Amino acid sequence: MGLNFRKSISLGKGLKLNISKGGPSISFGKSGLRQSVNLKGQTRTTVGIPGTGVYYTKTSNVKSIAGMLTGKKDGKKETSSKSTSAGSKRDQAAIEAKAAEKAQAKQAAEEAKARELEEAKATVAQYEELIDTIRSVHKASDGKIDWEKVKAGNVPADMTGLIAFADRILNGDTSAYLEVIGAFNPFEDLTDYGSNFLVGTDEPGILEVEFQVRSEDVVPTVGYSLTSTGKLSEKELGKAAYYDLVQDYVASTILRVARDSFALLPLHTVLIHACDTVINTATGHEEEMTLVSAKITRQQLEAINFEFVDPSDCLGTFECNCNFKKTSGYSPVDRILP
Repeated sequence: MGLNFRKSISLGKGLKLNISKGGPSISFGKSGLRQSVNLKGQTRTTVGIPGTGVYYTKTSNVKSIAGMLTGKKDGKKETSSKSTSAGSKRDQAAIEAKAAEKAQAKQAAEEAKARELEEAKATVAQYEELIDTIRSVHKASDGKIDWEKVKAGNVPADMTGLIAFADRILNGDTSAYLEVIGAFNPFEDLTDYGSNFLVGTDEPGILEVEFQVRSEDVVPTVGYSLTSTGKLSEKELGKAAYYDLVQDYVASTILRVARDSFALLPLHTVLIHACDTVINTATGHEEEMTLVSAKITRQQLEAINFEFVDPSDCLGTFECNCNFKKTSGYSPVDRILP
């Protein structure tokens, strides 16, 4: 059995000092209602009926009671729930605002990237369209005029002006050839591919046409493409690629001039000379020289399917003076005579 002891010392007026194994405590009150407080801050209230042995005891902690009254717990002040809640809301609002700002920045970046991609695609599409146009000049042509029907007056209202030329054209009047060309300007839509078209003839059934190449104004020197990441790639064309385009452009334009000439007039032969201003290496001065001279007959031309032909390969099937190298382009040649 453990050893217990308790001793009470009266301090007067119901106040007692209690000494026990658990430590000293002070009690006060009167018989039937007493309270005691020990050094740990614990209080004990005892209520009973004197002389009956019946009593009720309740133990409390002074620090806990003080904490409830002052907002402190275990001697430390607690943050009010209201203050904590307000702080949490501010923190949450800041987090949401930052998230929204980040989302907007991401969306703006994606939209900018999409615009950049569309602009790059448009640039590449325009470049590819230009290349296709340069190589396809020969595919379009004016409608063929049947001068026998014109003489008979069997023409649409917008072509009645041709009737006055019909007899002269059918009789091989070369002056009438030039008058019709001047009136209807069949090469007008080719001014983007050549300038200063000169037309002449001295023999019925034959037409001679001269035009300037102007390759530096028509053929691009820079190519455009899309990278694997959707970026626009701008790269200067190599010499071989550039001169290959120049060759196709010149050949395609020559074929187109021939087609329009045969469509407008009852010719059997067209002589076409492609010229350009180049430096004469013998004199060191710029001179206009003939780069390609071709003789094309109607019979040869009408046997060609222009939708699928390669213009440079096609031109090589006609009588043609041409000195072309892939790394240096055209060199001057002599003209073919009628």
